Amino acid sequence: MFIEPMLLATAPGPFSHSNYIFEPKVDGHRLIYSQQAGAIRLYTRHNNDCSRQYPELLLPFDDDIILDGEVACVDPATGISDFEAVMTRFQAKKADKIDRLRRALPVTFVIFDILQYKGRDLRELPLTERKAILSSLTLPGTSFGVVPYIEGAGEELFEQVRAWGMEGMVGKRKNSQYVSRRSDAWQKVINWSYAEVFITGYRKEEFGWLTAVLDGSGKLRPTGIIEHGPGPKEKKAFYGVSQGIVSGEDKNFVYLDPLIRGKVKFRNWTKSGMLRTPVFMDFIA
Repeated sequence: MFIEPMLLATAPGPFSHSNYIFEPKVDGHRLIYSQQAGAIRLYTRHNNDCSRQYPELLLPFDDDIILDGEVACVDPATGISDFEAVMTRFQAKKADKIDRLRRALPVTFVIFDILQYKGRDLRELPLTERKAILSSLTLPGTSFGVVPYIEGAGEELFEQVRAWGMEGMVGKRKNSQYVSRRSDAWQKVINWSYAEVFITGYRKEEFGWLTAVLDGSGKLRPTGIIEHGPGPKEKKAFYGVSQGIVSGEDKNFVYLDPLIRGKVKFRNWTKSGMLRTPVFMDFIA
């Protein structure tokens, strides 16, 4: 049984409040764990069944249950979630590859909410009561964990998150019920990184600006595509300038001389040197 998950609003910045609990944000992908009449199914937030990708999570609890959390690959050297590793697991479809990756890149289901248990719908209970029920569970194996939280001290937790290089923090109202939509009762604060980039082209069809940075030898190295951030004013200014610095084009892109620079925020650098989820902030004069 799938339940559409509760989604996060975005807080303007780190905050503390006595009516909130605060959790580190796990850098994986959302997972709904459903055990009904002993049958276990795993679902993404978009109701895609991903049970076969994570065989180590197909272990039963003591009764029927529906749980919400994140599936993550944790780097044993740092204790930090590796998003690219969990995406490798998620994208594996063939049984032999899944079995091989299960040993090389084991996942953990990090649980932060309980929605049903022993036939009872718990979603209208306050979050603190759901957390108490969750903490009383016996987990079925070492591939399961419960996300820790603290009360009130969000800014203190966020400083630790930054020091550890984690993805961010989530603040949740203690009395919040579980609703299947985006809600201000749950708010995320992302631990952004920042960079200055050259904008070296743009996509012809849907919006996208190509980015690059200077490598150690002073040459431009591509770093991905900006798809979010600029408003109508910035887009108009960009396209006004770009028409005079076109250096070439192909089927999908128009390429520019590297004369436009901008500041972006992004989640992290990927292992291949790309910006993960870059968001345009401003032009650099």
